[in-house]
Amino acid sequence: MPKKIIGRIDKVDFPTLDLFDIDIKIDTGAFTSSMHCHQVVEEDNLLKCLFFDKEHPNYNKKIIVFKNYSTTKVKSSNGMVQKRYIVKTSVILFEKKYKIDLTLSTRSEMKYPILIGRKFLSKKFLVDINLKNLSYLKKRDLQIK
Repeated sequence: MPKKIIGRIDKVDFPTLDLFDIDIKIDTGAFTSSMHCHQVVEEDNLLKCLFFDKEHPNYNKKIIVFKNYSTTKVKSSNGMVQKRYIVKTSVILFEKKYKIDLTLSTRSEMKYPILIGRKFLSKKFLVDINLKNLSYLKKRDLQIK
């Protein structure tokens, strides 16, 4: 199966999280994919996450509860090692649903709330840094028809 070409940025849907048209940035320098989460609370073997960010209005201010999650250590771009939660969900790109693991982090200072890393991109996508919003434009074109 040929790899799909993806641009450097796009908008995607996370249907199980009820998040739609969320800005993403493709980050081939990152191994894991990361999602901005305003607040994370672990209690009673559940992970409660608040997806809110005034800079990203499509974050819907809902609390999402994960029953299945784990933790990992991630080295950030500044060299600091952080313990992060990992959640499993699905993402829709080019009208196809994919499983994805996301580490949760505070990215409120960043322009894009989601970074998509190499682990997800591998064997599925080729990145063309000169292009953007290819999946979103395809989705929009299909909605217009």
